[in-house]
Amino acid sequence: MNETPMQAQIDAINRKLDRILEEVDLQQRHRREMEDLKEDLMRVGRDMYQTALVELEDVHDSLSTGDIAYLGRKVLRNVNTITATFEQLESLRDFLRDAAPLARESVITLMDRLDEFDRKGYFAFMKELGTVFDRVVTSFSVEDVKALGDNIVTMLTTVKNLTQPEILHTINNAMAVYQNLGVAVPEDVSLMSLLREFNSPEAKKGMAYALRVLKAVAASAAATT
Repeated sequence: MNETPMQAQIDAINRKLDRILEEVDLQQRHRREMEDLKEDLMRVGRDMYQTALVELEDVHDSLSTGDIAYLGRKVLRNVNTITATFEQLESLRDFLRDAAPLARESVITLMDRLDEFDRKGYFAFMKELGTVFDRVVTSFSVEDVKALGDNIVTMLTTVKNLTQPEILHTINNAMAVYQNLGVAVPEDVSLMSLLREFNSPEAKKGMAYALRVLKAVAASAAATT
């Protein structure tokens, strides 16, 4: 009658012993892991110590304990500044990451535009224009350029006057008359025939016009001197 309660107590004791053994095993594993970690840390510490000795050997003449302490205080006093700098660097990194696609698109657009300019002949034109500039530089001296600078106002005024509508109209009429003249001049022109030509209304009108132009030019030249 007492065997069943006794067996139950034995089973309860066995379960407790199993839990105790598991806890002991867990503690042993934990102790072994801590020992392994301690050995690894000591190994790393020794390597760092040896490395520090080698590095400090090179700078011990120019570095003192006071310098290290001053650097530490400086870092501690500027923790907020260092943190803000890192935050700005992170913001810059995010900006560069966001701007990279836009920059890539801009480069592609620029390359397309340069290709279009090349196909239209812009670069060839600029190359030939550079050749023209080289010829101008080699054909004129410094004194010529100075003289050009002294007379550039007069030249531009002359060009401005030549571009007036009435002057362009007169020049165009003169060119048209010259192109459509088509008059064959005989080889044996006599003085009497020239005098008869001078007596014609057209010749008189042309000579009068030429004299008026010459008088106006002479008057202008006398006014400027």
